[in-house]
Amino acid sequence: MRNKIDLTLPPDVLFLNPWRDPGFRLLLEPEFVWRPMNGARIEGFAASGHREINQKIEHFLKATKKARTFSQPVEYNSVPVMLDRASFRKSFVLARDRLLLSGAAGTRVLNRYLWENGEAAIDVDERLDDFFAASRTANEGKEIPLYTGMLEPDIPFAIECRNTFNYFHFITESLSQLTVLDGLDFQGDIYFHFPNRDDKQKPFAKAFVEALFPEYEGRVFFERVPKDYTKVLTAYDLIGGHFQAPSVDLAGMEKLMPEPLVEKGGATSVASRVPLAMNAVGSSLLALRARALRAIEGFDCDHLPKRFFVGRDTRQSRSRHMEGEEVLFEHLALFDFDYVVFENFSPLEQIAIMARAEVMVSYHGAGFTNMLFAGSQTFVVEIGTLQTAQTRWGDFWPLAHAARCKYVSFFADFKSDTPLIEPENEKYGIVPASLSNGAIGQIMAFIVTLFGQYPDLKTPKILAQLASEVLRVGGAEQAVGLLEKHGSMLSQSARLCLIKADCHKELDEPKSELVALDMAHKADPTRWQTLVRIIWCANRCERPQVIRWALSRLKTDFPERHDAFVGNHGWVRFVA
Repeated sequence: MRNKIDLTLPPDVLFLNPWRDPGFRLLLEPEFVWRPMNGARIEGFAASGHREINQKIEHFLKATKKARTFSQPVEYNSVPVMLDRASFRKSFVLARDRLLLSGAAGTRVLNRYLWENGEAAIDVDERLDDFFAASRTANEGKEIPLYTGMLEPDIPFAIECRNTFNYFHFITESLSQLTVLDGLDFQGDIYFHFPNRDDKQKPFAKAFVEALFPEYEGRVFFERVPKDYTKVLTAYDLIGGHFQAPSVDLAGMEKLMPEPLVEKGGATSVASRVPLAMNAVGSSLLALRARALRAIEGFDCDHLPKRFFVGRDTRQSRSRHMEGEEVLFEHLALFDFDYVVFENFSPLEQIAIMARAEVMVSYHGAGFTNMLFAGSQTFVVEIGTLQTAQTRWGDFWPLAHAARCKYVSFFADFKSDTPLIEPENEKYGIVPASLSNGAIGQIMAFIVTLFGQYPDLKTPKILAQLASEVLRVGGAEQAVGLLEKHGSMLSQSARLCLIKADCHKELDEPKSELVALDMAHKADPTRWQTLVRIIWCANRCERPQVIRWALSRLKTDFPERHDAFVGNHGWVRFVA
C-alpha cells in the first residue's frame, strides 16, 4: 500500500509548490526558465480510402493547426534539485508527502487527478485552476530557494520511470534526466526507480545508459518502487511549475500561442497543458540529443542505409503490423530503401542511422523516439490513423522540434472489420493502420517527388494535392519541378499557378513568383485576390508598370475592391 496516493485530497495539500513548500531546493540558479526556439516542420495529411474518415482527419488537422500549434516552439529548462524526505512511488515523486509536478510525470499526475475526481460534486477543472491561481498570487515576487549546503559525495541521484520496458517513455522521460548532472562532477550513485516487475525490464534501458553515460559505469542501479530517501538529488523540469509560476516567468508566452488557446485562458489555464506539452522541448532532451551525436563522432556507420523502412521485432514488442506493409515496402525497395529493425541495432547504430538518414518510413510506434537523433535534413514519415492523430501524434512533436527535422504523418485507415467506426481506446488500444492502394500511391508519389523523380499524374486535383504536400514540408524546389513537368495542366489551372507562386515565395524568388501570378490571373481572371497579390509582389520586384496595370484591372473589374485597397494603402497612389 506504500505505492498508494490519495488523489482525492485538495490540491493545496496534494501538490508541492516549489516557491513555498519546504523539501525542494534548486542546486543551481537556472540560466533561463523558458525561451523560444527554432523547431521542426510538422505536417499531417489524410490518406484514408474512405471519404468520411478523410473528412474527420482533415477536420482534426485544421483544428490542431488553428488551436494547438504555437507560432514557435519553446525550450523549457531542466535543472538538478535537492529533495528532502523524498518518496518514489509508482511513477511519481513526492517531497515531504507532496507530489512533485515535473515533466511528463507531472502531466500524468494532473491527468490522473482530473480523472479520479471527475465524478466529484465539485468542478474539478475549476478547483485546479483556482489552486494554481492562488499559487501564482502567493509566488509573485518570490524565487525558488537554492540549496546552500555542500554536495556530499555520497548523495544519490534518483530518477522516476514510468516503466523500463517502453522505449519512448524511458528514453525521453527518464534517460534524458541524467543530463542535468553534466558539469557537476557528480560522485554518487544513480538509481532508476520503476513500478513494473523486474522481469519486464527490457535490455535497451541498461544498454543506452552504458552507451551514452560511460562515466557512470558501476554506479547505475535499477530498483523497483517504493523507495524513500532522507535527501536525494533528482531532475526537475521547470515546465512542471508552469501553472504555479509568478507572472514574470511566463511573460511573452501568450504571443506564441494560437488565439483560440489564449481566449480559453492562455498560458495560465490548465486547458493549455496538452498544447503546451506538444510545443515544449525540455533542455534535458536537447542535451541528450547533443550527447548522443557526440558519442557517434568517428563511429563507422558506412554499413547503415540512408533510406529505410522500420519494421518491428515481435519478439521484443507488441505486434501491431500494418496492413499493406509488404506492398508498400516492395515499392520503396525500388528506390533503394532497406528494411531495418531498430531492436537489432546497438544504441550507437540506432543513433547513427537516424543522424545520417535521408528518409525514414514506418508505421506509428515507439521507434519514432529515435527521431530525436535525426538530422535537420531528414524526412521522418509516419503512417498512422485518425486514432493515433488524436491520441499520440502530439507526443512526438517535442522530439521532432529537438531534431529540427521534417516530421510528416499520413493518417490512413483502421485495420478493422469496421473501418468507418472509430475504435474505443480503452477497449481496443491502438489499432494498427491499413493502407489502401490509393494511400500507398499517395505516399510513394510524395516520397519519390522529394527525390526529384516526378510521377505522371492524371488530374489537376491530384497534382495540386501532391505539390501542396511537398511544399508544406519544405520541398518548394521539388514542388516547382513537379508542376513544371505537368506544364499543360499548369497553364490551364489558376490553383496550380498559385501553388507555384507560393513555391517561389518560399524560395525567395519574387520575379518567378510574379510570373506565376500572371499565369494564375490569365487562367482565372475572376479572382480579385490574384490582382492584389500581383501588386504586392510587383512592389517587391520594383515593377511600377506592373502595379499600374494590376490597379487598372482591379478598378475596371472589381471597383469596390480597388477603392478599398487604395483607401487602405496610400502608397499605391504615388505609384499610380
